[in-house]
Formats: sequence, structure tokens, C-alpha cells
Amino acid sequence: MPANPFAKTPKVVVTFASTADAIAMESDAQAYGLPGRIVPVPSEIDAGCGLAWCCDAADREKLVAGLKEFGIVHEGVFAVELY
Repeated sequence: MPANPFAKTPKVVVTFASTADAIAMESDAQAYGLPGRIVPVPSEIDAGCGLAWCCDAADREKLVAGLKEFGIVHEGVFAVELY
């Protein structure tokens, strides 16, 4: 039986204090080859500017290492299940 396409899957969500930081993340991620994309902050998380960076949970180590290595400004890193 195929996997349910409407099931939630584990994700990593990075939050930001400002929209400028979120937009900078998009540029930095492209420059440094970090996985993910900009999304609205999920309702499960109470955070900052309303924008977040999201990637698959399998990419957590690469993303977190990139945040640290490249000094990317962010508020927090969360594990959530999203559609």
C-alpha cells in the first residue's frame, strides 16, 4: 500500500526575529547549499516574524551545522511534523 500523501512528516523549522533575517536565510542557504525553503511559521511554534525556514528532518545535521558555521542569525530550531 502506498504512503498516505496527506500524512504529516518530520521537519526541522528554523525561526527568525525579523523578516530581514528570514530573507537573508534564503540568500545564505542558496549560497552555501543548505536544504529547505521559506514557509509561514507553523501554528505549533510561537515565534518571531511569521516566516521560518523548513527542511526535512533527515537534513537537520547539515542545516544546523550550516547555521553555526556561517553565523546565520536565527531564533530557534524546532522539530515538528507538517503536511
